[in-house]
Amino acid sequence: MKKTSFYSISFILFAFPLLFLVYKSFYGVAAWGSPALGDPSVRAWELLMNEGGFLNSVWVSVWIAVIVLVLNLLIGITAGKVFSFSSFRGKALMEALMMLPLFIPVLVVAIGLHITFIRYGLSDHWLGVALVHLVPTIPYSIKMFKTGYERIGSKLLEQSTILGGSAVKRLYHIELPLLLPSIRSVLFLTIVISLSQYVLTAIIGGGNVVTLAMVYYPFTDTADEAVMAAFSIVFALIPLILYIILEGCLTFILPYQHLRRRKRK
Repeated sequence: MKKTSFYSISFILFAFPLLFLVYKSFYGVAAWGSPALGDPSVRAWELLMNEGGFLNSVWVSVWIAVIVLVLNLLIGITAGKVFSFSSFRGKALMEALMMLPLFIPVLVVAIGLHITFIRYGLSDHWLGVALVHLVPTIPYSIKMFKTGYERIGSKLLEQSTILGGSAVKRLYHIELPLLLPSIRSVLFLTIVISLSQYVLTAIIGGGNVVTLAMVYYPFTDTADEAVMAAFSIVFALIPLILYIILEGCLTFILPYQHLRRRKRK
């Protein structure tokens, strides 16, 4: 009974909005007083595909999101471990400073970083855009990995050290498998946040780095809801597809995952 209720609520909250967008992308919105819905049309999808630079913007967005994800994993795991197991003066203040980007207006951060990026030649370049996407994503990653390491505890890692395990083996065979829930959360959240960045991309990219958000947001002013529905579907599917692909990679990269699959069966 509980499973049935869970799946029913999940369908209403997640599947139904997506199905409704699919419907709107083909039928649009029926005119007021119209007795019929009309015939389905792929006009919105054709307009989307014919939009200049659409496919290129998708690949640029995916590339930047993957780079941002890799940097988040490296920085998040390192900082999360330090904040979990190390004690030093000013630790609480440092953690608070790490959360500041979530409370400072994005425009202020972007303008301040833009000046620095111009000096170092990172402005109007995809690398500069990827680095500036760390601002809204790194705080979440550090917090999630800190929680993950606190859940693991220090005693398990100390036992590995006593038994002669190297830092690399300890990371690969103990830390990463146990951090998998945190990795999954960071993976999905980072991709979604990176894909949705418009202001940061526009200021740092200077119009030379065109992501999907740069193509999408101008269409928010259009009255054509069929086109908006098609854009929204693409925006929803890209992080989902990336998540499935990267989740599959984690299954083959991290150890002991085949044992978990057998246990589930």
